[in-house]
Amino acid sequence: MNEKLTIALTKGRILKETLPLLARAGIAPLEDVSSSRKLVFATTHDDVQLVIIRGTDVPTYVRHGAADMGVVGKDILLEHGAQGLYEPLDLGIARCRLMTAGPVGWQGSGARIRVATKFVNIARSHFARQGVHAEIIKLYGAMELAPMMDLADLIVDIVDTGNTLRANGMEPLEEIAAVSSRLVVNKAAMRSRYRSIQRVVDDLAAVLEAGDAAA
Repeated sequence: MNEKLTIALTKGRILKETLPLLARAGIAPLEDVSSSRKLVFATTHDDVQLVIIRGTDVPTYVRHGAADMGVVGKDILLEHGAQGLYEPLDLGIARCRLMTAGPVGWQGSGARIRVATKFVNIARSHFARQGVHAEIIKLYGAMELAPMMDLADLIVDIVDTGNTLRANGMEPLEEIAAVSSRLVVNKAAMRSRYRSIQRVVDDLAAVLEAGDAAA
């Protein structure tokens, strides 16, 4: 095939931590992605191009074959599903925790609670497993505000340092999942472009192994 192998990358922190791994695997953008308004970038590898998009869109692009591979947080895969995708590598970057959190000292009163989150499916499954009837309120940001404004009792959100929670009178409660960034591959592309894709997977795996050995 003459088409370039397309790798979809997640904007933000994940992108910053993915680019050095790709560079060590011989794949680096030919221009500074942080200062460009472009979305598609040629690389030092003639047969590979990078597409930079929102994390929630990465599985969609890969699932439908618009990208052959992608890098995305495990939280996105848990929330939106990984149908049509292989997940060959845990890149071990952008580590954080998906947790429940609430006001300091919070104690539930009754079997029904209100939970604010953008991870609707994860939250619903988590509380259902515990036998707790949770009203899930979907928000897109500033989760910590919801308990302060009496919109919700608890939140489900990504926690890194916990500083934002503490600054708003909240504390982490339960860990739902440990989150890191994963390499995902379109299942059909893995069959039709096996050699090209497997070479990238192997090169990245070698980079990760070398990093672990150095540590």
